[in-house]
Amino acid sequence: MSEMNVNQVLAQMRTMSIEAASSTPAETQGSSDFAAMLKESIDSVNMTQKASGKLSKAFEMGEPDVSLAEVMIASQKASVSFQAMLQVRNKLVDAYKDVMNMPM
Repeated sequence: MSEMNVNQVLAQMRTMSIEAASSTPAETQGSSDFAAMLKESIDSVNMTQKASGKLSKAFEMGEPDVSLAEVMIASQKASVSFQAMLQVRNKLVDAYKDVMNMPM
């Protein structure tokens, strides 16, 4: 099993943090609509889960270039992104219920 470089992981985390901090909201980028943004985020979660599944399968098949640490990190990324999407869905459902319960 290959050793995972901790410094490389920290560098990736820092890079992701900088990218997240420097990204502008979708409203200022001229996003076409909310549905497109929602679909894009769902597709992103789906790709993360597929990548995690591929890494897991590669590890199970005994590929030497895939470490357990990489598999666990990918699995956690997929889990966190799915949980975030689930929370967004719950908030949207709550908002829909609130709008439907408003008096006319």
